[in-house]
Amino acid sequence: MLPLPAAAPGATGKPWWWPAIPALVCSMLLAALVASAGAAHGTPFAVDEALHRWTVEHRPRWAVAVAVTVTVTGSGVPAYLLAMLAGAMAVRTRRWRGAAAGALALVSVQLPRIALASWLARPRPPAGEWAWSADGYAMPSGHTTTSAAVAVLLTAGVDRTVRGRARQPLLVIPALWAAAVGVSRVYLGMHWPTDVLAGWLLTALWAGLLGMFLILLRRRKSGAVPSNEGEGT
Repeated sequence: MLPLPAAAPGATGKPWWWPAIPALVCSMLLAALVASAGAAHGTPFAVDEALHRWTVEHRPRWAVAVAVTVTVTGSGVPAYLLAMLAGAMAVRTRRWRGAAAGALALVSVQLPRIALASWLARPRPPAGEWAWSADGYAMPSGHTTTSAAVAVLLTAGVDRTVRGRARQPLLVIPALWAAAVGVSRVYLGMHWPTDVLAGWLLTALWAGLLGMFLILLRRRKSGAVPSNEGEGT
């Protein structure tokens, strides 16, 4: 088993179920969004068409170049390297195991995303309006889901390792980066806005479930969670 990061003071006192509340809310919103998209049989929502049309009509070259630079960091090798860095930051005693854990954590959100996208099979916007290359189905957005998951991991890594004046900015930067990646997917014309929203909701659900798992694991390791025998008395 991979070593767990040392628990912060008071961390074992948190109820194991507290991340389940946002996870439940996000799961309900995601289910409603996916059901609505499925019922539309590939037809985009009115808000999708309106925002997509606006972005297509407002894309100066310099803005497209910035969006492309941002979007390429949100998937593939850059994303996995950042996830591994986050894992190494969180598990400081054996960094290579932490890096492996970070990569595995990112894989764990990719599997349900791919399954959901394949099942829903929502078409992307017309390819002639793309400002960059893309493949696969539209919902949930892969770059959005990946970058948001990496942002969660990086925030956790920073929270465990960074102190001093740099702490607060470094806690915010991952979220800003992930938001920029999601927006870039819409701006470049390769995703409908609700594809990006679905990616964020899926990642929030994943983060809640991961948080529950880690809290339970940490509490059991510290002896804060009673054994099955104790629970049955």
